[in-house]
Amino acid sequence: MSFLIPAAYADAAAPAAGPAGTGFEWIFLVGFLVIFYLMIWRPQAKRAKEQKNLLSNLQKGDEVVTNGGIAGKIIKVSDDFVVLEVSDNVELKFQKGAIAATLPKGTLKAI
Repeated sequence: MSFLIPAAYADAAAPAAGPAGTGFEWIFLVGFLVIFYLMIWRPQAKRAKEQKNLLSNLQKGDEVVTNGGIAGKIIKVSDDFVVLEVSDNVELKFQKGAIAATLPKGTLKAI
């Protein structure tokens, strides 16, 4: 059966493998890291900082929108929770992290 499978012999004249590159690999690696920083890391850090500032500056009377799309007026702020008035005599409690954005004053009356 060995006549179907040819024998593989090592080539004694093949040179030994040397160093793989001339430095272009480092340029590509550094370029990739710079692109990664500029397009992913930096914008994400900026958004996180803006969200942290938004949540720390919430106060009674602000009009906000939650991540779920519920718009309301803040009537009470505590350390971790916010109470929103979404309609007359309708109050909902949300975690501060659920607040997506603040609205300009008077937006809720215009809706």
